[in-house]
Amino acid sequence: MTLKVTDLVKHFNGIMAVDGVSFGVAPGECVALIGPNGAGKSTCFACIAGQYRAGSGTIAWRGQNLVGLAPAARLRLGLARTFQVAQVFEALTTLQNVQLATQAGQGTGAISAFKSLAARPQAPAQQLLERVGLGALADQYASELPYGAKKRLELALALAARPQLLLLDEPAAGLAQAERASLMELVKSLAAEGLAVLYTEHNMDAVAQVADRVLVLIEGRLAAQGSFDAIAQDPVVVQRYLGRAGAEHA
Repeated sequence: MTLKVTDLVKHFNGIMAVDGVSFGVAPGECVALIGPNGAGKSTCFACIAGQYRAGSGTIAWRGQNLVGLAPAARLRLGLARTFQVAQVFEALTTLQNVQLATQAGQGTGAISAFKSLAARPQAPAQQLLERVGLGALADQYASELPYGAKKRLELALALAARPQLLLLDEPAAGLAQAERASLMELVKSLAAEGLAVLYTEHNMDAVAQVADRVLVLIEGRLAAQGSFDAIAQDPVVVQRYLGRAGAEHA
């Protein structure tokens, strides 16, 4: 496994958010982390990405324990993440957004990178925009993009760092069904190219049709894992989270 989470524990003021969770994600694998509100999946995800420090347990990336490393250090090691609400540079064009992210991924400071944008080659950034379906919008300001395009742009920013592990926080949130399906097909294709992908999601169609494996957290513990078809038949998962409607996706 490229990513290996072992006995992960995180609590807040005595409230246990994540309670001894263990799993792994391999290269080329697309893994969904799901569960009801308050199950601990966002906390677990944030511990892996570096926004929270684990209380105990290990988060190993290619054999190196990440606990205690800042998000920037994890990015340099090959981990890139997106957020539930897309975070892009609104005052820049889509092309400039990716140019800036590419330079930041090379260790260039943000101010220096911004000042040198005009002198930087555009081809690598344009190729990334083409990859995420935004090639025709290179000169459009990010502030003017529809939300679905911002989601794709944020994905391009993550890919600009040339990661080996993509951490996607609800990539389909806020998208209409057709737009959601298109974006998740792109995510699936990235995994097929060899990236390890871990994503949280509430939309079951974005899980059922995309994830190679599904992890279900309930009350901070890993209640089930396996294919979507398998977890959709798990009586605890159906009762506590999916319900009959969710199970019908299987």
